[in-house]
Amino acid sequence: MSDTPAKPVALEARATGEDGRRFSSSVARNREPIRDVFAQHVARDGRVLEIASGTGEHGAFLTEALPGLDWTYSDIDPAGLDSQQAWRAASGHDRLHGPLALDASLPDWGEAEAARPWDAVVSMNMVHIAPFTVAEGLFAGAGRVLGAGGKLFLYGPFGRMGVIAPSNAVFRENLQRRNPEWGVRDLDQELLPLASLAGLVLQAVVDMPANNLAVVFERI
Repeated sequence: MSDTPAKPVALEARATGEDGRRFSSSVARNREPIRDVFAQHVARDGRVLEIASGTGEHGAFLTEALPGLDWTYSDIDPAGLDSQQAWRAASGHDRLHGPLALDASLPDWGEAEAARPWDAVVSMNMVHIAPFTVAEGLFAGAGRVLGAGGKLFLYGPFGRMGVIAPSNAVFRENLQRRNPEWGVRDLDQELLPLASLAGLVLQAVVDMPANNLAVVFERI
């Protein structure tokens, strides 16, 4: 990859408040189902590192819903970093941290490496709008920074064993017209081998609204 990471692309319009917080309509739709899966399968407390935190809404919502979570934002997008900082400033508690400037594709995650072990690493709606090298880096990095028993949580559209929902197949074609390095990843054929290399085992796959999946791996 180039030394300068490609700027991530939001696939939806995002509103920005007067205080600098950005708002995503998709987060508003999916945050409650994500909260429920997170509480059941990932963690109700502990230190969480979010990769590609986007607007910052997920971290703000989940730390409000689950008061035992201590959450650190990260991103490579300056607009995202600004929004995450604004959500942190607007928070009524001190359990939001960062944001860290972090490129998941790199072999060293800098400050996040120094702060290990983490109890959970979270990445939502990222691996399909990034080159596959980013998915490779995400799994390798999670394997490095998670403690034993720590969880990697992914959310987004995925294929299973070469089968993909029709709506996700259309979405994949749209993504690849934008950038041929993007695409809906196959959980079993593409991502499980990366998990195995990183010392992660699949723990749970939960069907979510709009043909998305919540996927949980555990560090062994």
